Amino acid sequence: MAEVEEEARKQSEEFTDESEEEDSEDEPKLKYERLANGVTEILQKDAASCMTVHDKFLALGTHFGKVFLLDIQGNVTQKFEVSSVKINQISLDESGEHIGVCSEDGKVQVLGLYTREGFHEIFDCPIKVVAVHPQFTKSNYKQFVTGGKKLLLYERNWLNRWKMTVLHEGEGSITNIKWRANLIAWANNVRVKIYDISSKQCITNVLRDNVHLRPDMYPCSLCWKDNTTLIIGWGTSIKICAVKERNPTEMRDLPSRYVEIVTAFETEFFISGLAPLADQLVVLYFVKNSDHMDEEFRARPRLDIILPLHESYEEISSDALTVRNFRDNECRDYRLEHSEGESLFYIISPKDIVGARERDQDDHIDWLLEKKKYEEALMAADISFKNIKRHDVQKIGMAYINHLVEKGDYDTAARKCQKVLGKNMELWENEVYRFRTIGQLKAISQYLPRGDLRLKPAIYEMILYEFLKTDYEGFATLISTWPGDLYNNKVIVQAVNDHLQKDPSNSTLLTTLAELCTYDQRYDKALEIYLKLRHKDVYQLIHRHNLFTSIEDKIVLLMDFDKEKAVDMLLDNEDKISIDRVVEELADRPKLLHMYLHELFKRDHHKGQKYHERQIGLYAEFDRPNLLPFLRDSTHCPLEKALEVCQQRNFVEETVFLLSRMGNSRRALQMIMEELQDVDKAIEFAKEQDDAELWEDLISYSIDKPPFITGLLNNIGTHVDPILLIHRIKEGMEIPNLRDSLVKILQDYNLQILLREGCKKILVADSLSLLQKMHKTQMRGVRVDEENICESCHAAILPSDMGKPFGVVMFHCRHMFHRECLPSSGGAFPGVQYCNICSAKRVDPWK
Repeated sequence: MAEVEEEARKQSEEFTDESEEEDSEDEPKLKYERLANGVTEILQKDAASCMTVHDKFLALGTHFGKVFLLDIQGNVTQKFEVSSVKINQISLDESGEHIGVCSEDGKVQVLGLYTREGFHEIFDCPIKVVAVHPQFTKSNYKQFVTGGKKLLLYERNWLNRWKMTVLHEGEGSITNIKWRANLIAWANNVRVKIYDISSKQCITNVLRDNVHLRPDMYPCSLCWKDNTTLIIGWGTSIKICAVKERNPTEMRDLPSRYVEIVTAFETEFFISGLAPLADQLVVLYFVKNSDHMDEEFRARPRLDIILPLHESYEEISSDALTVRNFRDNECRDYRLEHSEGESLFYIISPKDIVGARERDQDDHIDWLLEKKKYEEALMAADISFKNIKRHDVQKIGMAYINHLVEKGDYDTAARKCQKVLGKNMELWENEVYRFRTIGQLKAISQYLPRGDLRLKPAIYEMILYEFLKTDYEGFATLISTWPGDLYNNKVIVQAVNDHLQKDPSNSTLLTTLAELCTYDQRYDKALEIYLKLRHKDVYQLIHRHNLFTSIEDKIVLLMDFDKEKAVDMLLDNEDKISIDRVVEELADRPKLLHMYLHELFKRDHHKGQKYHERQIGLYAEFDRPNLLPFLRDSTHCPLEKALEVCQQRNFVEETVFLLSRMGNSRRALQMIMEELQDVDKAIEFAKEQDDAELWEDLISYSIDKPPFITGLLNNIGTHVDPILLIHRIKEGMEIPNLRDSLVKILQDYNLQILLREGCKKILVADSLSLLQKMHKTQMRGVRVDEENICESCHAAILPSDMGKPFGVVMFHCRHMFHRECLPSSGGAFPGVQYCNICSAKRVDPWK
């Protein structure tokens, strides 16, 4: 015992649990804390025998017959001297205003905590259990039950006297009672029974399975999950029972309710207590190590969370608990109580009381930090920021950053600074100087604040100096990504110039200097550098800062750098750089001038009309393929000048076009025949001109050239009567493919005949259709009413007395006349009537 007492003395007040796998990476489900303060002092002199839990306080009974009311921290708020021997059971109603207490010497007390009025009785046998009605305070009957050798129901009658009713006896001592709503469940040495107090009927009997175990050493554990679900733990067996309503048709003499065992399974250890946790169960196990030589040795109790299945269970978590004096305890010495309003559980043993609760987000973060899972801890703290109780997100983040720095992962540490340090500029500066100390300024440079909140300019300048010493490319990247007002621009420009003195042609430094000059609004200097370097950003610089006046004398440089971009820019901004100015600058570079004027002409045929004469020579010199399209599209080009240039260079196609455009078609045709020797082009030209004299010239020129004759025979059938050509062919002349040509002529002729006949049929059909439509239209009736008038006398066309005979004549032109008002017909067509109005508009009414 001395060894046990020494170990108990060494145990600290802070409770720790040990899982079966101490190095497991699985996070525990519950957190444990020893109930201290007043409880510590009580258990040093006494021992706990029972405890019940209310959401407002705890009620603890001891072996020396005392009852203590405690707050949830274990501080004593009230003390009752009930007996001199062990308190067996304490019961509270739901309001927490009435308490029931029973003891080993047979005393039973049920009283109000605030009124001290109630029931007091001493029995001649130990009373093991007591249970007050859950609604005792509100109920008029003030019911409660006690359990010793009998199960007795007490209730106060209308005379304010206590009436006793025996609910059960004859099966040994009553060891446990749980009252929920109208159902009382109790256990004796043989079975568990449920009594329905509303119908005053016993509705079930559930026999215990482990009959070989002594019921006094391994008592039954009962708990209600809800108003109709009872959980029974006895020995190594667990059963879940559901109270159900019986079908009225099946009742007969049976109770209105019955019980169905929905789950039943065996465990590996002895059950000391049960409590529900959502769909799971919290089970307090007593573990007896039978392999140990000392039979009195008892191992630590276990608190497991299990998921009940139909005939088995799944273990969710398992914790071995190091309670004080656990080696001296038996299965009956442990109890498990729980608070129904919260996931809060209490493990009661004679010398120790331990609270267990579901781990919250703070506990989860603590565990992650303990396991050095800083990333997950930071994320969890950030997600639960509004509900977090103990943790400072920034502190967690700093711990993570320190860990990364110690590990040498500087880039990740620097990246995390953005999220962790946030808007705390003091912490930012501290971190920058720390990274400088370890030589990792480059790592943190890309993550520094650059928005509304900023560090001191000296911080940014320090980092820029560091890059400028060792990494020109990195320095250029920072300059291009950092806003120019983060640092003193002139100081950095001076530093760059100092380095350029050592390496004046370094393109990276020059480009960076241009950017710095841009930030400083020294655009001319920046433009000069970009043009020198032929840098692609020169055009962006010009557009962004409207530097068109600065480039008027640099047009040649821009076009030498990138002709297409330069031309597009000049044409897009001709309101800022005039066409005349560009032409003037490019006067000595005819090829560049041609490119500019050509793109200008493509955009607008009229804007550069004053330069069209000059363009003739430029096209002829540098771009002949586009000369003919230019001549065709330009309406400002001097034709004589163009003809002169084309004839000088012997540009036949262009000369032909110009001759044709100037009205000299015969000369143009002659050039095609003589210079190009291309009968197809000659025929095409003749077709375009549609001139009989040209066809005659073409036939005359081709008549002694068999290949030309073949071409004519194949193409002129639809423009010229081929007989005229055939009659002029000399007899005996050998003409290539004559047969095929004649066949084609006949086919073309037949095709023309077919087309004419087809057109004639269509014309006749359309005429007939229109005639029928006109006839149908003219045959339709026309509405005549009081509003219509005679076109001759201008009186109403219909008489006032419709009973008298009358006559009306209406013409297809919709003019109406009284028959007597219509003049008699005469002239060349006697008997034919016609409209006087319409006939006045034409000489002959039938035309």
